[in-house]
Amino acid sequence: MHVKRLTLTDFRNYRAAEVELEPGVTVFVGPNGQGKTNLVESLGYLATVGSHRTSVDQAMIRAGQDAAIVRALLRHADRELLVEVQLNRGAANRAQVNRSAVRTRELPRYFSSVLFAPEDLALVRGEPSARRRFIDELLVQRAPRLAGTQADYARVVTQRNSLLKSARAQRLQAAQLSTLEIWDERLIELGSELIDRREQLVTELSEPVHAAYQAVAGVDQHPAISQRLSVLGAGGDDDDAEVGASAPGGDGPAGGRASQPTRELFRAALAGVRRKELERGLTLVGPHRDDLLFELNGLPAKGYASHGESWSFALALKLASAELLRADSTTGDPVLVLDDVFAELDANRRRALAGAIAGFEQVLITAAVLDDIPSELGARLVRIAAGEVVEA
Repeated sequence: MHVKRLTLTDFRNYRAAEVELEPGVTVFVGPNGQGKTNLVESLGYLATVGSHRTSVDQAMIRAGQDAAIVRALLRHADRELLVEVQLNRGAANRAQVNRSAVRTRELPRYFSSVLFAPEDLALVRGEPSARRRFIDELLVQRAPRLAGTQADYARVVTQRNSLLKSARAQRLQAAQLSTLEIWDERLIELGSELIDRREQLVTELSEPVHAAYQAVAGVDQHPAISQRLSVLGAGGDDDDAEVGASAPGGDGPAGGRASQPTRELFRAALAGVRRKELERGLTLVGPHRDDLLFELNGLPAKGYASHGESWSFALALKLASAELLRADSTTGDPVLVLDDVFAELDANRRRALAGAIAGFEQVLITAAVLDDIPSELGARLVRIAAGEVVEA
């Protein structure tokens, strides 16, 4: 599948823009601050129902406007599909496929894309929230129904936290909180599914991450991925942790649960932290407190990996994601998007990355300086200036 036409209305700094695209490599080139990233951000939103730059949808609506529209005409073989989303400042967002209304969270069913940007260095060097978001977005792209599970889990944690805070304020004891047990069961049900889904995905990612890292870095440093589960004592317990907030990793094991069912582990973990939860008014175990551990040569990449190694690991994660989506798809490759990435790499990694992406049906790249892009990519150029497509 590839994007044949992208149309924006009041999105970021674009009042109105339309660009025709083709299979192969296209480079959006222009000075910084002109809107190159805004273009690819819009495609990322269609694929993940989120932005890699902001958690607030309203930030993507042009100043002074009430709504923004992203519309993409997709093509696979001889079939075309029109996918669009309207971001609203004062109302719920709306989505359509071939002019028929669909739920916004269903958009990943129709369009698949993997975006890599400089912000993705946080996958390796940043807080657990970035890694949770990475794994959860990939889960939804592969199984869109899990967006509902994730949303339901977030609501349960919010409701449960509210109950715990009320109990703390009123100094109630656990025995007086019969309602809490109802929320516990729902938390365990939804959270266990997410933990198991993540674990399966981590297993499937391991081999393609290994291959992609070796292709980009040119050496085999045995990259490895594993889960750090709060139900096993490996999650954080900072006072400020809420759904989606960061939580530092603990000293507990990353795995080691053998064949014990996740629900049993979850239930036992909740019982073990009940007093702390009542003291803090927070849900202290569950997928919202878990982390991923990335390792190179048996050492944690965070804290030990060099700048170049960290870049290679982050790139490998995204390339491996694209490989999994490609294997799943019945409509061709995901669209691969590289936002201002080549400028951050040395010459060897640039050449290696160019070779790694050459086989994808459509690759979209942004660059401030054309010289950063390896000439062997044979890219088509689209020049961007002040929120306008000035030359293609």
